[in-house]
Parts: sequence; structure tokens; C-alpha cells
Amino acid sequence: MFSRRISAPHELNRLARALAGRTRPYLDLTVTNPTSVGLRSGEVDAFDGATSGRDARVLAALADQRGLVYTPDPKGILSARTAVSNYYAAVHGVLVPPGQIVLAASSSEAYGWLLKLTGDPGDVVLVPAPSYPLLDALAELECLPLRRYALASEDGFAFHAAAVEAEVQRVEASGHRVAAVVLVNPNNPTGTSLALAELGALFALAKERGFAVISDEVFVDYRYSDRPQDVRVAAATTSTSAPDALVFSLGGLSKSAGLPQLKLGWIFANGPAGLLEDALERLEWIADAYLSVSTQVQLALPKLLAHARGTADAIWARVLRNERSLQAAFPPGGGVTVLPVRAGWAACLRVPAVRPEEETVLDLLESHDVLVQPGYFYEFPFEAFVVVSLLPPPGVFEEGLGRLVRALTPHA
Repeated sequence: MFSRRISAPHELNRLARALAGRTRPYLDLTVTNPTSVGLRSGEVDAFDGATSGRDARVLAALADQRGLVYTPDPKGILSARTAVSNYYAAVHGVLVPPGQIVLAASSSEAYGWLLKLTGDPGDVVLVPAPSYPLLDALAELECLPLRRYALASEDGFAFHAAAVEAEVQRVEASGHRVAAVVLVNPNNPTGTSLALAELGALFALAKERGFAVISDEVFVDYRYSDRPQDVRVAAATTSTSAPDALVFSLGGLSKSAGLPQLKLGWIFANGPAGLLEDALERLEWIADAYLSVSTQVQLALPKLLAHARGTADAIWARVLRNERSLQAAFPPGGGVTVLPVRAGWAACLRVPAVRPEEETVLDLLESHDVLVQPGYFYEFPFEAFVVVSLLPPPGVFEEGLGRLVRALTPHA
């Protein structure tokens, strides 16, 4: 009686069962919700010098009287799309015409729309590994099998188009079609970014094989060590031409403004002229079936994005402070290696593979009252990794680090 696209209820994994049965408090080094980590009274004032300034301005922006009238636009209200265009110009130096922007309620919804647009049931979606695990569920809901291509562990988990090409060949040899290839730029949790030469090679492959490129760029505002060859916005038009393939860049308030509760994301579409026009017309038709973004948040968007840089600065300060503490706790040459934190809110630690990651994480929780995530949640290709968030308040983070040091380097 249920659709095959929805999995049967899964048995809880061992970590979830351990958390459900706990009665003793623990330090949570997995929290990634920017509204729950005390940033309003934190390291950098996000608005006007008062700790309540951010709250007051967000609430005032949402009180626009025009929100009492419903005048929907499938692609999003023009003033909101223009605000996104201005954000790209001011923060990233990229020209993004409002006509090539479509608003959605979240990046997850944007993924769903783009998978509807590009794939028929049974077509394949390629996603990177390691990466955030949400994409499995989103592809399954659209009846699209998901396959992974490997980021190069020997090259700091960098993206190489050759890995995509090899996976495309395997998919096609099995009689299936690749509908879309997903990039996560910068990657979550490794923080690695895409090089321009590799993007060019991917576009050439996409044009030849007829698939779309979806570039998840929700963490683009949190890149701490840009290289000259790094791509910031995959869908951006270069000084000479538009991309050779159909490409969609994703962003949203959740990360750019630290406001996940306001539920607004965006799709920036680009590509060859005829193909782009066709894609935008079809995407508008999909969006019109949902009309999911509230009028109030669209009207507030220009003000929210105008002040987003202050929020981002507060997050930057928190992340970099905690990252310094992490590096000091696990200096080079020890038993634990901290991967470079190039972008995002997460840090990846390679730990001695003396037992399975799951056992390590369970022991940290049960014996040391500290919660981290195992690397296999993110499809790391080998063990052993643990992943921690860099968003917790510094006092909490440093206490948690002390427990990690005692547990992971007992002989130091």
C-alpha cells in the first residue's frame, strides 16, 4: 500500500540507540544549527553592536505589510530575485541575472525540483564521496538510483573530472543514463573546493554525454583559504562565454545568513542559450506547482541578505577560533591527523584505525560523554575518521577537545 520510493522504516543504528537510551548529559560536538550555538552574544556582533540587534532586525524585516497580499510568482518575487543577484555581485563579484534565478524553500527542495527536471525514473544521479548523506534520500524520492564517484583521497579529497567520467562509463555500460552529476563546492565535510580546469573538463563531459551539473554551493561564503584556481560559482558566466553545459548553482539563507528556520533557497541556472531557456521554462512550471516560498520571507530577503555578511563574520570568527584550538590539541606528528579546514563548519580527524569507527564513536559517548560523528556517515573510502562541528561555543568545544585528546591519544 506504500510507494516503493519511500524506504521501509530503518532500524536505528547503534549510535542512535545509545543516544536514545542516555540519561547522563554529554557534550555535543556535532551541532551545526547556527541558531542554537550562542552566536548572538558571541565573538563578532552580527548587526549593530547590541546583542539583540540581529533578532530585532530579522523580526522587523518580516513585518512588511505587503505580505498581507498574496501575489505569487513561480520563480519568486522579482525584488527577492534581485536581492540574490545583488548578493552574488557584492560578495562574489559574479553577474547573476534575476531572470536566471528561481527561489525554493530550501536546497533540499531545489534538489528535488532539479532531479524532476533532468531525470526519468531509473536514470542515475552521480554524487561525490565523501559528502553529506542527505542526497541518498532525495534521489530515492525521485525514483533515481544514486551512484558515487570518488574524491581523490591521495589529493586531499579533491574533485577530478576523470573520476566522474569513469563512473559515467560504468553507468552507460549497464544500459542506464546519467541524468545529473552533483558537485558539493566547497565539500561538506572535507572543505575541498573545485578547480577551474576540472570544472571545464566536467562541462565538456556533460555536453558530450547529455547530463546536467548541479553545484551545491551553500558553504561558498565560508571558504578560509581560497586558491587562485578555485571555482566559487559554477554556473557563473566567464568573461568570454556561458558554460557549455546546463548547470545549476544552489545557495540559500540557511548558510549565507545563518537563518535555516526562514526556509528560502535559490537556484541559479546557466548554460547554452536554447537549452537554458527550455530548462527555465520547465523549472518555472515545476515551481508553479508548489509555490512553496512564503511571501513574507521573500519581501524580507533584501534586508536579510544586506546584513548576512555580519552573521557570516560571526560564524567565521567562531569556526576559526575553534579550529585553532583543534590544531593545538592535535599537533602534527601525533596519532590523530586533522585534515585542513579549508571551508565549511566541520573538521575531519583521521584517528588510529585500531577498531571500527563505530566502536570509537560509541566509546567516546559512553566512556567520555562526548558526541562526534563517524566517517562512514559521509562515505569516507576507508577508516578511521571522525567528524566534529566547529560551531559549538568555545568553552564547550574546548572541554570536548580535552575529552577527545584523553580518549584518542592516551599515551601522549
